[in-house]
Formats: sequence, structure tokens, C-alpha cells
Amino acid sequence: MKFLENRLHSTYFKRAAMAMGLSVGAMSMAQAGAIEDLQNFNRDFKSASGSFTQQVKGKSVKSSSGSFVFSRPGKFRWTYTKPYEQILISDGKTLTMYDKDLKQVTKRSLGSAIGSSPAAVLFGSGDLSQNFTLSDAGERDGRNWVYAKPKGQSSFSSVNIGMKNGVPDAVVLYDNLGQTTILFFSGFTKNPSVSAGTFSFTPPAGTRVGK
Repeated sequence: MKFLENRLHSTYFKRAAMAMGLSVGAMSMAQAGAIEDLQNFNRDFKSASGSFTQQVKGKSVKSSSGSFVFSRPGKFRWTYTKPYEQILISDGKTLTMYDKDLKQVTKRSLGSAIGSSPAAVLFGSGDLSQNFTLSDAGERDGRNWVYAKPKGQSSFSSVNIGMKNGVPDAVVLYDNLGQTTILFFSGFTKNPSVSAGTFSFTPPAGTRVGK
């Protein structure tokens, strides 16, 4: 993972050292556009839906995939379909986590935690610069990257957001325990009609309520 982090933060600058003048100006314009694209996404996408793949890298690598839908501010439904069926739902106040195999549901208060959490990049509202220090991380694999460091208390030390065609195509999360989560998004639908029931959940009969 050190390789990925180094590439995100240094590759573009190494290229710039080899090409002066016009190339440096082009780099600055591209980087400024990445932050602007992220802020425009945060402002203009009042709701969205799509699919994701996820890898969590620590002592081992765990892969999963599924779909998502969100409605600002703070409402989302994050559904894992592989390898296990799990659902995370927020109505903006309470986070509900349902595990189908365990037949268990857990509810927790969101409080103000979403403000400086990675979820704010996708599901939050307002100016991201209020909760994150944003800086440019260059270009890689056809994406313009933004480096976001939480200003407040967070379980994550930093977030890298790869912008492509005006949406966050990839997100790399570094947590405080040394784990790295990599998310890739596809099939973004802008401002779909989302029913209120999307962000509520009624547990199936026989479901245990955990803590």
C-alpha cells in the first residue's frame, strides 16, 4: 500500500520536474479542477445511486461489492451483496446495520460524526473544506486525485478521492489502525427519485437486536 500512497502523492510532481513551463501550468489547472469537481459533486448531486467494489487491506485482503443510494444530507443505503448480504442504512440520525446471515440488526446514533468522516465525501452536505483540509494529489490512471485530511476527530487519518467525469470514481481510505480501504464506483445516476422508505428498515421476523 506504500506504493499506492507514494504514487498518489509524488508521481505527478516527478513528471513536472521533467517538463517545465507549459507542463507545470497544465498541472496546476488539472489539480485545481479536481478539487472543484469534488466540490461541485458535493453541491450538485442531491441524491445518487450506483454500484461499488471494495477492498479492505490489513493483515489480509477482504473483497466485497454491492450497491448504494444516497440523499443529502446524511441519508444513505449501502448494500453489500457479495460475499455476504449486509445493509447499512442511515436516515440522517440513526445508522442501522443488518446482517442477513447472522439475523441481527444493530442501531447507533450518528450524532455529528458524519461531518469529518469519509461518508461526508459522498453523503454529507455543505462545504467540504469546513471539515477537511483539501489538497491536490496529482493525476494517476485517468483520475485527478484530491487528498482530504479530517479537521476534526475521525477514525480515518486521510482520504484520497479520485475524480473522473465529475464524480468520485475511486476512494482510498487510511484508518488509524493501519488498514486501507479502496472503493471503486460505477453506474452513477445523478439525482434519481428516491422514496422516503429507502432509508428506513423493518427487520424480518426472528431478527435479533444487537448492541
